[in-house]
This record gives sequence, structure tokens and C-alpha cells, in this order.
Amino acid sequence: MDVAASWQFVVDALSDTFVLGRSIIAPDWRGYGQTGTLGADNFWFPDYLADLDFLLDHYAADQPVDLVGHSMGGNVAMLYAGVRPARIRKLVNLEGFGMPATRPAQAPGRFAKWMDDLKSLHKGEMALKPYQDAAGVARRLMRTNPRLSPDKANWLARHWAAPDDEGQWNILGDAAHKIVNAQLYRVDEVLEIYQRISAPTLAIEASDDSLGKWWQGKYTLAEYRERLKSVPQVSTAVIADAGHMLHHDQPEQLARLIEGFLR
Repeated sequence: MDVAASWQFVVDALSDTFVLGRSIIAPDWRGYGQTGTLGADNFWFPDYLADLDFLLDHYAADQPVDLVGHSMGGNVAMLYAGVRPARIRKLVNLEGFGMPATRPAQAPGRFAKWMDDLKSLHKGEMALKPYQDAAGVARRLMRTNPRLSPDKANWLARHWAAPDDEGQWNILGDAAHKIVNAQLYRVDEVLEIYQRISAPTLAIEASDDSLGKWWQGKYTLAEYRERLKSVPQVSTAVIADAGHMLHHDQPEQLARLIEGFLR
């Protein structure tokens, strides 16, 4: 449920000489932040690629761009860079790990789970919890990320959520994101796309092992690093004392890495 405003800490940490003359665009993906849902009751990953394609048509139609993506956005950035290689000058992937490999035998259960999730959504069973005030949102953000300082959490809370007519604060994200994807994650397809990335690529990880925590051995950092070998020009880096939200935890470290690579 991250939002574009989360990048403000990194942008603030960039040097004046680097920022001078450079346009920096941080979009909210569909169903996140200030971007509407377009009437969808679930979200399909190819739509994110198309959204990015339209954004670049609008803002940078005649020149390749430097593309930075985090988590889901990192997955979008990696796939897009392989599908539209000529549009990317340099690519930075921040913990866009992809998903565990799947097997065809999982397809029936996945489709059934997707349909069940749709029913739960329409019954209101997936609604996101509201908060009494912005301070409640800030406390939730700090529970999720213990490294997040109160000042950052309080600032983020007012971009991550908004009050309704009754004064309750609601997360600016669509509950439909909770629905499982009906399609299996095909690693063979992903690797074919990775092989077509022509931009120099920097893959940055946090020192904490997020994959180990999330997947409990079903998908590991070693597997992710093996997939990265399919990217023709890839280098790696690690942000010390950081978790998955490394752009919150260590924006200065991250800004230095991004600057050095993009220069």
C-alpha cells in the first residue's frame, strides 16, 4: 500500500547538482494513493506495464529514462525494461524480487481462490481498517516498520491516508489488492523478459532478509539472485541497517547509490 509521497525522503537526500535540470516523477499506481481504481474489483499486472508506457509517452516520448522501482514497482520496472528496452537508459530495482515459482498443478486452486476472494471483497470482508486519526495511521506504519521514526511516520500518515466525512482516516489503497492473482507466476516467462533488458541495471537489497520472513523457505534470496543472472548488465548493492522499506529506513544511503549509478 505504498504511495508516491514515500519517495520524498530520497529526493530530499539527492544532491542539488544531481537534481538540477532533472525531472523526477513518482506516480501512484492504479488503486494506490491518489490514483483511482478505474472501477476495477481486482488488478492485473500487465495493466501496470501499460500505465507506465502511457506515462512515458506523456512525459518523455522522445528520450530514454532512468527508471527506479521498489517492491511491486521494482517488478514492474524489471518487466517493462525487458519489454520496452529502448525506453530505459538505466534501471534500478529495489527489492523487486518477483514471486515464488509456480507449477501448472496449482492452476485449479488458484482460479478457485481468486473467485472466492472476489466474493469476499463484494461482501465487504476485505475492507481496510479505518483509523480514528492520522496519529493512528502513523502508529500502524511504525508497527509495520520499527525503523520508521515518529517524524517520518507522522508526515507519511497524511499522504498514506485521508479523512472521510465522519472524520475517520482511511488508507489510500484499494482493498482489491488483497485478491490473489488468478494467473500463476511463470518464472520461465520472466527470465525471457530479463534477458532482453539492455539497460545497465543496479539491483539493491536491504540488509534484512525480507524474503526469508515472507516466504519461510518457499522462495529465497539465493533463488532471486540466480534469476538476476539472466539480466545482461547487472550489478548489486546492499543497504545496511534497512528492511524492505529501505527508502524510508536509509534514504541517504539509497540516494548516494542511485546518484552514483545514474551519473
